[in-house]
Amino acid sequence: MSKVYTDLTKLMQVKDLEIDYSDIQETDEEFWNDAKLFLPSKKMHVSIRLDEDIISFFKKFGRGYQTRINAVLRSYVNNSISK
Repeated sequence: MSKVYTDLTKLMQVKDLEIDYSDIQETDEEFWNDAKLFLPSKKMHVSIRLDEDIISFFKKFGRGYQTRINAVLRSYVNNSISK
């Protein structure tokens, strides 16, 4: 089985209006009946030292690099708790 890789740099340049949604089913009220709202938690300002290559990796995808770092850390924590 071959792996499929996504060119994230190219993907980040696609404008919302250029996205083709034609293969996605429309949702109705019934679809959302079981939906739960999760509000983001309050962020805490901290100072942390990270390796330069780590910061460079996340910054190369543009704005929101701190949010992406937070998402990776959250995924690690959630997977650690469930084991």
